[in-house]
Amino acid sequence: MPRFRLASFAALLVSSCFDPQSQGEVGSASATASGGTSGGGSSSGASEGTSASTTAGTTVADSSSSGGTDGTKFDLGIDDGSSTGVAPPSCKASEDDMNDIGDCTEHSPPDSFEPDVQWSWDGPGAERESLVTPLVVNLTDDNADGEIDLCDIPDIVVTVTQFPNDGHIYVLDGASGSEHMMIPTAVTWSINPAVGDIDGDGIPEIVAATGPGFGGPSALIAFEHDGSVKWQNPTTISHSQGGAITLADLDNDGDVEISMDRVLVDHQGNTITTLAETQVADNFTTVAADLDGDGDLEVVIGPNAYHHDGSVYFSNPQLERGFAQVANLDGDAQPEVLITSYAGITVLDHTGAVVAQNQAPGGGFSWFRPATVHDFDGDNVSEVATSSANSYVMFESDFTVGWSAVVADGSGWAGGTAFDFDGNGVAEAMYADETNLWVFDGAGQPLLSVPRSAKTLSEYPVVADVDNDGSAEIVVVSDSGFQNMQTAPTVQVIRDVRDRWIQARRIWNQHTYHVTNVLEDGRIPMMEKPWWNNLNTFRTNSQIEGGMICDPPG
Repeated sequence: MPRFRLASFAALLVSSCFDPQSQGEVGSASATASGGTSGGGSSSGASEGTSASTTAGTTVADSSSSGGTDGTKFDLGIDDGSSTGVAPPSCKASEDDMNDIGDCTEHSPPDSFEPDVQWSWDGPGAERESLVTPLVVNLTDDNADGEIDLCDIPDIVVTVTQFPNDGHIYVLDGASGSEHMMIPTAVTWSINPAVGDIDGDGIPEIVAATGPGFGGPSALIAFEHDGSVKWQNPTTISHSQGGAITLADLDNDGDVEISMDRVLVDHQGNTITTLAETQVADNFTTVAADLDGDGDLEVVIGPNAYHHDGSVYFSNPQLERGFAQVANLDGDAQPEVLITSYAGITVLDHTGAVVAQNQAPGGGFSWFRPATVHDFDGDNVSEVATSSANSYVMFESDFTVGWSAVVADGSGWAGGTAFDFDGNGVAEAMYADETNLWVFDGAGQPLLSVPRSAKTLSEYPVVADVDNDGSAEIVVVSDSGFQNMQTAPTVQVIRDVRDRWIQARRIWNQHTYHVTNVLEDGRIPMMEKPWWNNLNTFRTNSQIEGGMICDPPG
């Protein structure tokens, strides 16, 4: 039976920032979520009918029979040379926690992978379909110390609808799935929200869109952490079937800008400019990256890029619009833009010049899907993984195929992520298709499948330490799929039954997440580090040790 080699946490740092007894049944797979401020939500743990399984068909163990966890763990301290070996933990993210990214040292003992559904949640009543990526951030003061910070349990922000009616945002406790609140203002269920501290008050906000799920018009709206409306922008966009919102300090002035397709808005909700985009993609995303090396950030939309003031940096009208990813794909100091479109995979250099066009590694068709960048084979060089309908392919920067796995997504735009669960330098790939969440090993062999149902719109699984226990979890959502029958809970959180997976960051704030775009406490950096020169990952999370980002050695 295939196994992960996953992390042992015997040396992890333990903190008493809060009383874990007040946070619910963290150590039990049967932890339930009920009530919350709005009521109506329901949750179930790893039940008989909803269990993760290995490819050999083995049902995962119930954590209640495996000793549970050994307490809440924090990777916030550092060795200060004292008798305890641990400095007092900090509940705040350091401004420079991305400056000196070092090698990770945590690794796992052999044969220690036991997947478990930690908790699951179904939306209230008929409103239980989620078609966008779940987000992870701290929005609630769980330890009642008067502050919202990293000593609180992270929250999961999920957008839910009764398709095709209006959508609503729910905030769930990351440890138990209990419902903190439902925001009553209707939102566009097909546009992925983003979360982050946009106004500098030290607490993240939620930025979403209003309007119909398909077609629009949609406009930006911001909510405070408690769900109250902060502002609403009047500038609308049309869209075929949805997209995603991006937060970044484009001009390095300390104020956050928000982009939704061609609309740029400031942190107070005022329209800055409307970009000169003429194509309307089926599903849009934007990436903020310093392509020209001048210190501020450009906005990348498919094959086009714009300066922070809205002026054109480069334009490629001859190319089909698709999802844009930014990474170092040729080993020099400059980034490349990788575009996944229906026609294939295209690579641009940092000036917008075409390096490769409409490639189809391994064959396949319909490449209009979000891609993931990580080191999938342990050679200390990042590769790319993405889907072409019925295959999930990992390939080198020269399009040489490393492996290909059979998946089922002929209908939509499913995406994936990756995480090095065992710290051995080889990232496990995750992909959520129409019927399953898959986890693949370094050779592309399935390690785990978890049932889900989906139309595969703009959602993909994410990895974060959602319960602050020092071990990573996987979060995946479901909807009714094309059979109009939902076969899995709205949200599932999957962990190792004894919480031995390496710790991930406690945040995932937007669809084009790439670690350096946000601090762990939700602040958006004024000067974002060029991730392609250190981590060189995209749509993946980083391990953390001692409160700092680390990169598994190849």
